[in-house]
Amino acid sequence: MKGDGGGQGGEGGGRRRKKSIRRRQVGEGTSTAASEARPVVPMEEDPAPAMGDEDEPVGPKKSELRSRLGWAVIRAIYDGLPDFQVRRLEGMGFGPFLRLEELAPDVALIQALKERWDPECHAFLFLWGHMVPTLEDVVRITGLRVDGQAVTGTTYTSYQEPVERLLGLEVRGERSSLVQRTVLQASLGVVSARRQMGEGQAEHMEWMTDDARVAMAEEEGEAANRDLRRFLTLVIGKMVLGTRGDPVGCRFLPLLEDLSSVGNYAWGAALLAHLFDSLGTSSRETGVAGFFPLLQVWAYYHLPSLGRGVARRCGAVPLLQRWRFCRDERSLRRQVTLIHDALDTVPFGHVQWTPYVGEDDATQPDIWLHCFNTVVPLHHRLVARTLGLHQAVVEFSTRQRSWERPGRSFRGIQQVTDWTVRVREQLDDWERRGKEVVSEAASDEDYFRAYARKYGAQVHKGSRRPRDELQAVVDQLRAELDRAQQMVGGASSSREDPGRSILEGQLASAAARAEDALTQLREREQEPRTALARTTTLEAEMAELRLRPEAAEVAQWRQEAEAVARWQQEAAEATRWRQEAEEAVRLRAEAGDLRTQLGEERHRGDML
Repeated sequence: MKGDGGGQGGEGGGRRRKKSIRRRQVGEGTSTAASEARPVVPMEEDPAPAMGDEDEPVGPKKSELRSRLGWAVIRAIYDGLPDFQVRRLEGMGFGPFLRLEELAPDVALIQALKERWDPECHAFLFLWGHMVPTLEDVVRITGLRVDGQAVTGTTYTSYQEPVERLLGLEVRGERSSLVQRTVLQASLGVVSARRQMGEGQAEHMEWMTDDARVAMAEEEGEAANRDLRRFLTLVIGKMVLGTRGDPVGCRFLPLLEDLSSVGNYAWGAALLAHLFDSLGTSSRETGVAGFFPLLQVWAYYHLPSLGRGVARRCGAVPLLQRWRFCRDERSLRRQVTLIHDALDTVPFGHVQWTPYVGEDDATQPDIWLHCFNTVVPLHHRLVARTLGLHQAVVEFSTRQRSWERPGRSFRGIQQVTDWTVRVREQLDDWERRGKEVVSEAASDEDYFRAYARKYGAQVHKGSRRPRDELQAVVDQLRAELDRAQQMVGGASSSREDPGRSILEGQLASAAARAEDALTQLREREQEPRTALARTTTLEAEMAELRLRPEAAEVAQWRQEAEAVARWQQEAAEATRWRQEAEEAVRLRAEAGDLRTQLGEERHRGDML
């Protein structure tokens, strides 16, 4: 398949003569090929100038997640493909994925999950332990293949030659692996994805599909092969392995040279590796590169008590088609806070470890995931409960890995690298299908203790935030009291103003009240944790036991139920602690007023 050539016209393969299909233009001026307005669809492109590194373009940071998936455009082009091309995509394993309907992004949920991601163990941190999307989740939710050859190979300093030869296009720069999205779309017939005023969504999609249909070769041949490579580049570069920027990455393009072997690669596993890598970026960066709808539907299945997704189309596969997201009009930060609070209070028994029916546990090993220079571990042994096992304690080595990528500021393509050689050990692990997950633990109790020791400060967000805020208020009140005392003690006036002592006493009282509230909060903070750990063990035991309990066990469970009730009371008290924290903030403001009055009194005394 190397003789594609770089020209657009005069090719074999039965390319149609392009009709002059021109969409209605209102106030047309400059070309629309370089810029597009956002159609009113849940997830459509919002072009922004890429900045910084050539290899990982990023747009401006926003307070909400911007979709870079180009879902509507890709679906319109797919609907315009000739039947023989659709059959080829079906044989490659992309058919179910391409037929997925667009899912509106749950921005707050994705951001909250990102803030709970631990890049050391590549897992989310919750009160009940680690959780992580697995290959089972990928294949069930997206329909993409998760077994086969690893998506890896050689990365180059420049992709100009393969892009010209296989796609008939140009890369964005001399040392770049990026192709302009608008240019790639135009090569597939969609010169403009801008929706005209008064144009409905169905009509808009129909126009784009017609434009794409006219541009495609009708018969098999070199032109049709190039059409298919262009489309696969758009699908993989924008959806499967998408970046936060607008251009399309094409490091995988050499794998598309032989179209007959494209279906042999584990594109679903590469999707998961790319998503893990994106979750590990700074929490200050809003949004996640890659196919983030996977995270949404994963949370809908495993954490149903959050109530973020609405079920629809029972029986549809892949499972992403069974859900929709109802938009929340509250601010993003408020939604994220509410999700964190909900995650901190989810009963452990409400976590769905095995939401799918008929899982094949043997296909869920500990394994290394590959996507060229992204090589990350899938620690399935951290979530043994998804296999019906008790969770054992897992320790991680913190030594620097020899194959780790350079820092984000050095992510450009520096040299030609053969990743099949550089990460040979991890690639062998993939080819051996990883390591089977086993657990000899008789209960989860040891795991919970170790987990609380290591992650307590990161996991208990709801209980620690009020204490930290109250501590800051107490520190400020104490500092203000010290300054007030120094100011009073340093006064040179021979007269004593009784008003000063009153103000000083009021300030000291406010600081003492805030400090007392902080002390009580510290003393009681550990009690809910202990109750949570014990409740978790109890729930696990009750889930295992299906026989009629003995009288002694009934008494024990009654005691444990009372402990749970006490914990619920502690949760109610936590609400009161938050109110006390708000009272402390009010006291701080009052203390500021007192300090102002004290300064005025001193000034008045000096003037006398």
